[in-house]
Amino acid sequence: MTKFLLSVHVLAAIVAIGPVTVAASMFPAAARRAIADPRDAAAHTTLRTLHRICRVYAAVGIVVPVFGLATATSLGVLTDTWLLVSIALTAIAAALLVLRVLPRQQMLLTGIDAPGTQPEPTATATGAATGAATASTPTTAPQRLAAYTGVFNLLWATVTVLMIVRPGSTTGV
Repeated sequence: MTKFLLSVHVLAAIVAIGPVTVAASMFPAAARRAIADPRDAAAHTTLRTLHRICRVYAAVGIVVPVFGLATATSLGVLTDTWLLVSIALTAIAAALLVLRVLPRQQMLLTGIDAPGTQPEPTATATGAATGAATASTPTTAPQRLAAYTGVFNLLWATVTVLMIVRPGSTTGV
């Protein structure tokens, strides 16, 4: 049973988390292209597709920690430090995806699909937030999204390394 649980856990991670990390990474650059040429229908379609991939596979991705916890219970490693750190990093990555990446993607989509609206308020030289059009708005929103996406991907990479190396484990490398 443990081998089955582990297999489903690993396959789910590959099938669900892989597409989210790739699509989320591609989104900021595609957003910059769509902002640069608002009449480019292909760029808008690409953005909507990338956002949909992120949303759908994020929902499917819940299988990863569910089967991960089942596998850890089966192996008797639920209290190991490497696993607890992995669980914490997974929770942070999921929160980042749900609370920052997906909403910012949606905000950019809304701003790009509705001409004349701004994807996100920007700070003026005095530090006050404004919704007024500024030269930095088109580049600030995708850059901020890229930063959140980079942290999200880095968290998943760290979890993957922890799952493989398992520091302190008698079966670890």
